[in-house]
Amino acid sequence: MPDVEPDLPSPAVEAWSESQKMTAVGGASLLIALVQSLCTAVLTISGIRVAIGLTALAAASGVYAPARGFHQDAIRIPMLILAAAGAIINLAVLAWIRHLRSRPSARWRRRELSPRQRRSERLQVVLAVVTLILVALETWTHPMVHRTGPPPAAERFAPPRL
Repeated sequence: MPDVEPDLPSPAVEAWSESQKMTAVGGASLLIALVQSLCTAVLTISGIRVAIGLTALAAASGVYAPARGFHQDAIRIPMLILAAAGAIINLAVLAWIRHLRSRPSARWRRRELSPRQRRSERLQVVLAVVTLILVALETWTHPMVHRTGPPPAAERFAPPRL
Protein backbone atom coordinates (compact mmCIF):
# COMPACT_ATOMS: atom_id res chain seq x y z
CA MET A 1 0.00 0.00 0.00
CA PRO A 2 1.22 3.42 -0.82
CA ASP A 3 1.79 5.88 1.94
CA VAL A 4 -1.39 7.92 2.33
CA GLU A 5 -1.01 11.33 3.87
CA PRO A 6 -3.69 12.20 6.37
CA ASP A 7 -6.08 14.95 5.35
CA LEU A 8 -4.81 18.14 6.89
CA PRO A 9 -7.14 21.07 7.11
CA SER A 10 -6.37 23.87 4.73
CA PRO A 11 -5.28 27.28 6.13
CA ALA A 12 -8.64 28.76 5.10
CA VAL A 13 -10.49 26.22 7.24
CA GLU A 14 -8.19 26.90 10.21
CA ALA A 15 -8.73 30.64 9.86
CA TRP A 16 -12.47 30.13 9.70
CA SER A 17 -12.33 28.04 12.87
CA GLU A 18 -10.32 30.76 14.62
CA SER A 19 -12.87 33.33 13.48
CA GLN A 20 -15.68 31.24 14.91
CA LYS A 21 -13.78 30.82 18.15
CA MET A 22 -13.21 34.57 18.45
CA THR A 23 -16.87 35.24 17.72
CA ALA A 24 -17.92 32.80 20.44
CA VAL A 25 -15.51 34.35 22.95
CA GLY A 26 -16.69 37.85 22.02
CA GLY A 27 -20.35 36.82 22.31
CA ALA A 28 -19.77 35.21 25.71
CA SER A 29 -17.90 38.31 26.91
CA LEU A 30 -20.74 40.53 25.73
CA LEU A 31 -23.31 38.35 27.48
CA ILE A 32 -21.37 38.40 30.77
CA ALA A 33 -20.88 42.17 30.54
CA LEU A 34 -24.61 42.62 29.90
CA VAL A 35 -25.55 40.49 32.91
CA GLN A 36 -23.08 42.39 35.08
CA SER A 37 -24.46 45.74 33.86
CA LEU A 38 -28.01 44.64 34.61
CA CYS A 39 -26.98 43.62 38.12
CA THR A 40 -25.27 46.97 38.67
CA ALA A 41 -28.30 48.84 37.33
CA VAL A 42 -30.70 46.95 39.61
CA LEU A 43 -28.55 47.63 42.68
CA THR A 44 -28.18 51.32 41.76
CA ILE A 45 -31.91 51.76 41.18
CA SER A 46 -32.60 50.01 44.46
CA GLY A 47 -30.28 52.40 46.30
CA ILE A 48 -31.88 55.41 44.61
CA ARG A 49 -35.33 54.15 45.63
CA VAL A 50 -34.18 53.85 49.25
CA ALA A 51 -32.71 57.39 49.18
CA ILE A 52 -35.93 58.81 47.69
CA GLY A 53 -38.01 56.98 50.30
CA LEU A 54 -35.90 58.21 53.20
CA THR A 55 -35.93 61.76 51.83
CA ALA A 56 -39.71 61.64 51.48
CA LEU A 57 -40.02 60.29 55.03
CA ALA A 58 -37.83 63.09 56.38
CA ALA A 59 -39.82 65.71 54.45
CA ALA A 60 -43.13 64.29 55.64
CA SER A 61 -42.00 64.26 59.26
CA GLY A 62 -41.46 68.02 59.16
CA VAL A 63 -37.73 68.55 59.30
CA TYR A 64 -37.08 72.17 60.28
CA ALA A 65 -33.31 72.01 59.95
CA PRO A 66 -31.55 73.68 57.03
CA ALA A 67 -31.03 71.39 54.05
CA ARG A 68 -27.65 69.72 53.74
CA GLY A 69 -25.99 67.68 51.03
CA PHE A 70 -27.42 67.80 47.54
CA HIS A 71 -30.47 69.78 48.60
CA GLN A 72 -28.62 72.83 49.90
CA ASP A 73 -29.20 76.07 48.02
CA ALA A 74 -25.63 76.23 46.67
CA ILE A 75 -26.32 73.08 44.63
CA ARG A 76 -30.11 73.17 44.24
CA ILE A 77 -30.46 76.63 42.68
CA PRO A 78 -27.76 76.23 39.97
CA MET A 79 -29.19 72.81 39.09
CA LEU A 80 -32.68 74.29 38.76
CA ILE A 81 -31.28 77.07 36.55
CA LEU A 82 -29.42 74.56 34.38
CA ALA A 83 -32.49 72.33 34.05
CA ALA A 84 -34.75 75.24 33.11
CA ALA A 85 -32.19 76.68 30.67
CA GLY A 86 -31.66 73.29 29.05
CA ALA A 87 -35.40 72.74 28.64
CA ILE A 88 -35.92 76.21 27.18
CA ILE A 89 -33.00 75.79 24.77
CA ASN A 90 -34.33 72.39 23.74
CA LEU A 91 -37.79 73.83 23.03
CA ALA A 92 -36.25 76.76 21.12
CA VAL A 93 -34.15 74.44 18.95
CA LEU A 94 -37.13 72.22 18.19
CA ALA A 95 -39.23 75.28 17.30
CA TRP A 96 -36.44 76.57 15.04
CA ILE A 97 -36.19 73.18 13.29
CA ARG A 98 -39.94 73.21 12.63
CA HIS A 99 -39.69 76.79 11.39
CA LEU A 100 -36.89 75.90 8.98
CA ARG A 101 -38.78 72.86 7.70
CA SER A 102 -41.89 74.92 6.98
CA ARG A 103 -40.11 77.64 4.97
CA PRO A 104 -40.93 77.75 1.24
CA SER A 105 -37.23 77.63 0.35
CA ALA A 106 -36.95 74.22 2.03
CA ARG A 107 -39.81 72.75 0.00
CA TRP A 108 -37.52 71.14 -2.60
CA ARG A 109 -35.56 69.13 -0.02
CA ARG A 110 -38.43 68.41 2.37
CA ARG A 111 -39.08 64.77 3.13
CA GLU A 112 -41.59 63.07 5.35
CA LEU A 113 -40.34 62.42 8.88
CA SER A 114 -40.14 58.81 9.90
CA PRO A 115 -42.39 57.72 12.75
CA ARG A 116 -39.28 57.29 14.91
CA GLN A 117 -38.18 60.90 14.29
CA ARG A 118 -41.68 62.19 15.00
CA ARG A 119 -41.82 60.20 18.25
CA SER A 120 -38.39 61.45 19.24
CA GLU A 121 -39.35 65.10 18.72
CA ARG A 122 -42.61 64.68 20.63
CA LEU A 123 -40.77 62.98 23.50
CA GLN A 124 -38.25 65.82 23.64
CA VAL A 125 -41.04 68.40 23.80
CA VAL A 126 -42.88 66.46 26.51
CA LEU A 127 -39.71 66.00 28.59
CA ALA A 128 -38.80 69.69 28.27
CA VAL A 129 -42.28 70.78 29.35
CA VAL A 130 -42.26 68.29 32.26
CA THR A 131 -38.85 69.64 33.31
CA LEU A 132 -40.16 73.21 33.33
CA ILE A 133 -43.23 72.15 35.33
CA LEU A 134 -41.07 70.30 37.88
CA VAL A 135 -38.70 73.27 38.22
CA ALA A 136 -41.68 75.56 38.80
CA LEU A 137 -43.18 73.18 41.38
CA GLU A 138 -39.86 72.85 43.20
CA THR A 139 -39.45 76.62 43.27
CA TRP A 140 -43.01 77.09 44.56
CA THR A 141 -43.13 74.28 47.13
CA HIS A 142 -39.57 74.43 48.48
CA PRO A 143 -40.23 77.22 50.99
CA MET A 144 -43.35 75.40 52.21
CA VAL A 145 -41.65 72.04 52.74
CA HIS A 146 -38.20 73.14 53.92
CA ARG A 147 -38.82 75.93 56.37
CA THR A 148 -35.60 77.46 57.60
CA GLY A 149 -37.01 79.28 60.60
CA PRO A 150 -38.07 77.91 63.97
CA PRO A 151 -40.97 75.48 64.21
CA PRO A 152 -44.40 77.11 64.28
CA ALA A 153 -45.69 78.20 67.66
CA ALA A 154 -48.13 75.90 69.43
CA GLU A 155 -50.78 78.63 69.69
CA ARG A 156 -51.17 78.82 65.97
CA PHE A 157 -52.41 75.28 65.82
CA ALA A 158 -54.69 75.45 68.83
CA PRO A 159 -58.42 75.18 68.15
CA PRO A 160 -60.28 78.49 68.10
CA ARG A 161 -61.75 79.62 71.40
CA LEU A 162 -65.48 80.05 71.54
